[in-house]
Amino acid sequence: MKPINTKAHGVLDYLSVGLLCALPRALGWSPRVTNLLTASAAGTLVYSLLTRYELGVVRVLPMKAHLGLDAASGASLCLAPLCVPDEPETVRAALLGLGLFELAVTLSSQSKPFQEG
Repeated sequence: MKPINTKAHGVLDYLSVGLLCALPRALGWSPRVTNLLTASAAGTLVYSLLTRYELGVVRVLPMKAHLGLDAASGASLCLAPLCVPDEPETVRAALLGLGLFELAVTLSSQSKPFQEG
């Protein structure tokens, strides 16, 4: 049994959207990194709102597809430091950390909402 249920996963999704938007602005990161994380946040927001779980609004996207998108997003964030080699090491490490966190949450999340229907 995976420890993160779909409701908790939804909470993490929406918190992540806020973090991805706020972090680069609060820390004064470059426009390139800010835009990258803002785009990641926007994508996460859209597919979270469309997911068939407790915190979804439209509920058309199956949770398994959502987790697939999370995995792709996490992998993209892990690879992002390679795309911005001129950024400070701390920024590149943060991008990797964000990606690893997303992958860990994805691998630890249940794929079936408590009340599906």
